Amino acid sequence: MPNGLMNWTFDEVTKFLKKHNFVYNHARGSHHFYIGSQGGVSRQVCVPFHGKTSIKPRTMKGIILQSGISKEEWLR
Repeated sequence: MPNGLMNWTFDEVTKFLKKHNFVYNHARGSHHFYIGSQGGVSRQVCVPFHGKTSIKPRTMKGIILQSGISKEEWLR
């Protein structure tokens, strides 16, 4: 289970995005792109895939901003 912005894995991030109606669009190298709509705005989120390693907190902040989903929702 993620603890704040720490310890989020690729699988946990993609599961969260799918739960919020984002769908897989394409991959370019080790980056997977998901598209969805949040607040009436179309959004694209880039999620890096590096095996089972945790995504760095600064990268998670970028994913949160790209998704348009509130930080509070992510940290529940």
